[in-house]
Amino acid sequence: MTFSLVARCPETGMFGIAISSSSPAVAARCSHARAGVGAVASQNVTDPALGPLALDLMEGGMSATDAVAEIRRRGRFIEYRQVLAVDAKGRTAIHSGPNSLGIWTQAQAENVASGGNLLADDGVPQAIVDGYLAASGHIGDRLIAAMRAGLAAGGEAGPVHSAGMMIVDKVGWPVADLRCDWTEDCPIEAIARLWDIYKPQLDAYVQRALDPREAPSYGVPGDE
Repeated sequence: MTFSLVARCPETGMFGIAISSSSPAVAARCSHARAGVGAVASQNVTDPALGPLALDLMEGGMSATDAVAEIRRRGRFIEYRQVLAVDAKGRTAIHSGPNSLGIWTQAQAENVASGGNLLADDGVPQAIVDGYLAASGHIGDRLIAAMRAGLAAGGEAGPVHSAGMMIVDKVGWPVADLRCDWTEDCPIEAIARLWDIYKPQLDAYVQRALDPREAPSYGVPGDE
């Protein structure tokens, strides 16, 4: 009930993941990323534990391919899972279990991988990869472009209701973690609108954490 991508920006080293589903709050269960390590999507009859495990394996020195192979070995009911990973060198790997739901497929290239299940068309993941590679600018802009491309290619077989986008950079927390947990409208466009608002402030929120003396004020109550 989901389509997603994991990606690395070769210019900045940022990692990102974007995801959408007919299920509520999909990003809370399926999105995993760690600065300097990689990004992982764990979806389709989701086991959220697989995301942190894959990141731990990659942080320990495994490539995305080796980490996903180890996930296949260790994971329970792995025939029901989809796991997508990209590592710090831009290598990508995907596992799609044979019990993935409905029309399911996957696509990958250097620095980006996409997968989905219960899709309207088996070309959706390739459209997402192509959309990411064709886009330019900030990784957040490219993630939005990719998800829009997947939606234009058919998206999920039914309407999607939730979406999320996570970006990690050089600090120990996500520099962006935007979510639409449920809407009757398009959750991908909801995330796109959030990104338009958040993107100009992203660096300032990081600066506030690192050294608030140098952070700009936004004129909100208590912010002087």
